[in-house]
Amino acid sequence: MERIELFDTTLRDGTQGEHVTLSATDKVRIAHRLDEFGIDVIEGGWPGSNPKDQEFFEKAGHEVWAHASICAFGSTRRADNPVESDPNLQAMLAANTPAVSIFGKSWLLHVEHALRVSKQKNLDMIAESVEYLARHGKRVIYDAEHFFDGYKDDPGYAIQTLYAAVAGGTDTLVLCDTNGGTLPGEIRKITEQVTSAFEHVTVGIHAHNDSGCAIANTLAAVESGARHIQGTINGIGERTGNVDLCAAIACLQLKMGFSCVSAGQLAQLADLSHFVDEVANLAPIDRMPFVGRSAFAHKGGIHVSAVMKEPRAYEHIDPGVVGNKRRVLVSDLSGQSNVRYKAKELGIDLNGRNEARRAVQRIKKLEHLGYEFQGAEASFELLLRTIRGEDTEMFTLDRLRVHSEQGESGLEWSEATVAVFVQGHRELAVGEGVGPVDALSKALQAALCHFYPRLEAVRLVDYKVRVLTPEDATAATVRVLIEHRDSGGDRIWHTVGVSKNIIEASWQALSDGIRYYLFHTQTLNKEVAEAARAD
Repeated sequence: MERIELFDTTLRDGTQGEHVTLSATDKVRIAHRLDEFGIDVIEGGWPGSNPKDQEFFEKAGHEVWAHASICAFGSTRRADNPVESDPNLQAMLAANTPAVSIFGKSWLLHVEHALRVSKQKNLDMIAESVEYLARHGKRVIYDAEHFFDGYKDDPGYAIQTLYAAVAGGTDTLVLCDTNGGTLPGEIRKITEQVTSAFEHVTVGIHAHNDSGCAIANTLAAVESGARHIQGTINGIGERTGNVDLCAAIACLQLKMGFSCVSAGQLAQLADLSHFVDEVANLAPIDRMPFVGRSAFAHKGGIHVSAVMKEPRAYEHIDPGVVGNKRRVLVSDLSGQSNVRYKAKELGIDLNGRNEARRAVQRIKKLEHLGYEFQGAEASFELLLRTIRGEDTEMFTLDRLRVHSEQGESGLEWSEATVAVFVQGHRELAVGEGVGPVDALSKALQAALCHFYPRLEAVRLVDYKVRVLTPEDATAATVRVLIEHRDSGGDRIWHTVGVSKNIIEASWQALSDGIRYYLFHTQTLNKEVAEAARAD
């Protein structure tokens, strides 16, 4: 398998994306994960441009890298600076990295209007800057900025800029679609021209996604001879982002027969994607190809039925190859296949077609009312167990009351009173909180903790409300999703409630969350006790 060199610019180009902020420590953490994954070159930032990037290179210099080369980024020298005194070039050398990536102008628009230098002056700046860095022992990767726009404007001059970089000593010419406006057919044709002209130099591609073509452009360039790709994890970056390396690597290795990383490393792809989102404090995009939560999620009943018989019917690869997994969604589009698959995942044995049929009918009726079980699998499990006749109640509500006030100082205060029947007793408890749902949660736990002390480990950690019928204004139906977890963080579960009354919807989701935890811990305690008796 022919090798593709992987160049990651998450820590430089990726941080130029909106809402993306990484500390120097964050960058080091991500760099280590990229190194473990098998990335060949990690571009850490632009030394001298800001203190954060400078700090990263200082930290990186004290780290041990198993595979990757850390790379500093910068531009060719300024027109009025000799290379020996150019601050940008000196900062790149001071970063003390084995590799540097340096960009120069390929488009006459930039040469004449941005730099305001002659054509020859720009060529001299490229050649001298590359030569100076190479002479100091650096591997120089040359980024031909705006190359495709420059080539379409004046192909002869664009090619001349590449010859200048090669004359300076670069071993890699990277063709940049900096504005992201070039289409795959153009990428293919132009890259073929370049690879034919530079047979003894590695040609690379740096694609932006402004036309939604970054992945297609990257693959087209590789088909045309490029053997070095630049991108970011999850496609983060300037404007609409860079090419997503997760998708590019998977396509190149699984679809096109190139070697990028080992099979074991490829199986960490989804985990790497999620790790970068977590460190960057970004919400993962479920529909991301290969690594997204929805990438192998099946909702239509016909699809699920087919996948259960032969996964290839609706899955283009085995999810496990990229570290993902198959998911079956339950909704009003579900058939019995969906329900049976989910029940099997949950360890629930549906007896015959009747229970599955009743579950499908119940789910479709509830989803018509606004319930959503795709993000509330704990509520779905309770529904199945109830249909099977299992006891999941643990307690029943007698009444509840919620009272909220706001004082002159602006401080909010809420109090909830809950009366429940539990283990043959009527228990009344009061809870105070920063809002009505917080107060309700505390009141319910106070009412139950005497009977179920293990509830002290449960915490409500996320609460979401969605208005389902905005045309009804203040009488709108709302859907509430609640996330609970135990104090150890090992178990997380989600529940749902729907009502025109937001307190009622909150109570449904809240009480389902408590019932789910009590049911599972009660089952676990029984299993432990039975095992002890057997011993």
